[in-house]
Formats: sequence, structure tokens, C-alpha cells
Amino acid sequence: MRTLKLADLNVRVTGGTDREGGGDGPLVVLLHGFGAPGDDLVPLWRQLDVPRDTRFAFPEAPLELAGLGYGDARAWWMIDVMALERAVRDGTLRDRSKEVPEGMEDARVQVEAMLGELEHELGAAPQRLILGGFSQGAMLSCDLALRSDRPLSGLVLLSGTLLAEDQWTALAPRRRGLEVLQSHGRDDPLLSFAQAERLRDLLREAGLTVRFQPFNGGHGIAPSALDALGKFVTERAQISRA
Repeated sequence: MRTLKLADLNVRVTGGTDREGGGDGPLVVLLHGFGAPGDDLVPLWRQLDVPRDTRFAFPEAPLELAGLGYGDARAWWMIDVMALERAVRDGTLRDRSKEVPEGMEDARVQVEAMLGELEHELGAAPQRLILGGFSQGAMLSCDLALRSDRPLSGLVLLSGTLLAEDQWTALAPRRRGLEVLQSHGRDDPLLSFAQAERLRDLLREAGLTVRFQPFNGGHGIAPSALDALGKFVTERAQISRA
């Protein structure tokens, strides 16, 4: 594994023929969630059953949360942590579907610039890129996919939620036919299962092909989701190579 500095983001790159992103295999870019360290999702590349030449990149979010007592945790944009904790405790989580979080646009612009530099660095074909993430990283990936003209082989949404509903509804038809893998826990206390279903339905109604992988559990990545992700990456790799 090696770490690159791309668009002012630290990006851990692994997999491929040399385990440092070499070769011409498909490229999977996964964005971690709020409050996680930059290397939070890195172990996934060894857990997924995918073609050996698959390359992985794990960008580290730009915002540090050490001042909030989160150690080396990071974020793509800030949220009101205390309000969220109170809402979880009181069972009063609000509907975020109409929100366009402050800072999401800046994060999207930075990640898109990073993708361009990453593709150049690795010699990766844009049409062989699978973009995705977990929680806040899934929200950012979805927002980028719907707003960008960048070719994508697939989109992966692990325990994300619906944001910017009016904007996403208008933008989503531009991605008609895009393959999406979405997973979500039925008992997620942070981002409700019902909102995940609303996101699924929005994308399907716009013509995207969404494989929905529910699981019995909370806010996380279940083994069944990992199995589904491995199959998704393998299938997309075969199709994009053809």
C-alpha cells in the first residue's frame, strides 16, 4: 500500500498487480464516514472476493475532529454531533431529505478533483471506476455521482441516506442505467431504514438500477453487504473490460 497526496487529500492506494495500485484492473474508490479515521475502510480490500487485479483507493476526509475529542477521526463536512446524540437518545431523529449540508459542495468539488488526479496517476479508465462509501461517504458519493458527468462503472451506497431530495430528484435521470449497490440495516439508529428505502425508490424511479441489500442490524457494514459488494465489483469489472 502507498499513500498519495491528490487534490490536497491523503489517498491510500492498494490492490492491483503490485498491491500498490499497479496494473490496469478496475478501480474502487471508497469514502469513509463521519467520525472515522482516514484508514477506516482500508481492511475491506482484503475481505472482498474480487478479481486479483482490482485496485482500491481510500481517500481521507479533509476535516479533523480531534478538537471534538474524536482522536484521529475525520469528516467530509461538519454536523451537530451533540444534537444528533440527543436525537438518538430521545428517538427524535429528523427527516434530513430536504437538507443540503453546508460543506457538502466543497467536499464534492475536492473529491472530484482527486478522482481526476487519481485516474491520471494510476492510468485508470474512468469507465472502470466504481465510486462509493459508508454513511457520510455514501451521501457524498451519491451527490457527486448525480451531479458529475464523470463516467462510472458503478455506485456503492453503504448505510447512507437521502439528502437534497429536490435536487437529487431532478439530477438522477441523467444517470439512467447506472448500476447501484445499496445496503442498509433495518435497525439503524442514526440513519433510518425508511429513508434508505426512499433513496432507493428515488433512484429506481429515475432509471438507475439499484440492488438493495437490507440486513438485520444497525449502522454498519454487514457480512451480507460485503458479499454483495464483492459480487458487484466482480460483475462490473467483467462488464467494463468487455
